[in-house]
Amino acid sequence: MLKFTEDHEWLKIEGDVATVGITRHAAEQLGDLVFVDLPEVGAVLEKGGAASTVESVKAASDVYCPLAGEIVAVNEDILSDPSLINRAPQGEGWFFKLRLANPDDAAALMDEAAYLALVG
Repeated sequence: MLKFTEDHEWLKIEGDVATVGITRHAAEQLGDLVFVDLPEVGAVLEKGGAASTVESVKAASDVYCPLAGEIVAVNEDILSDPSLINRAPQGEGWFFKLRLANPDDAAALMDEAAYLALVG
C-alpha cells in the first residue's frame, strides 16, 4: 500500500513498518541530487519533524517524517550515490524505514490518485 504526503514523501507500508522516500515529482523539482543526510537508526521521530536533508545543484531541502515512529533502517546506497534517488525515487532510492508508533495514522495520508491530483 502506497501513501503520500503534501510534503512529497511516499510511504510503502508493510505491517507496522513504512519504507519512506521522496516522490518522483519532488526528485524532478530538485534536479540532480549531490548529497543526502539520513537519520540515525534508532532515532525516534515525530510526525512532521525533519528526518533527512537532500541537496541538489539547485537547492537544499528537508525530508520530513510522515508519521511518528522509530528509524529501523536507512538506505546506505543513496549516501554513496545520491543520483539513485533521481533514477528510482519510488524504488531503490528510498531513504529510511520507520516502525510506526501508530500504524492506523497512515489512513489520514493521501492515496496515489489524491497525490497526483495535488501535483497536477
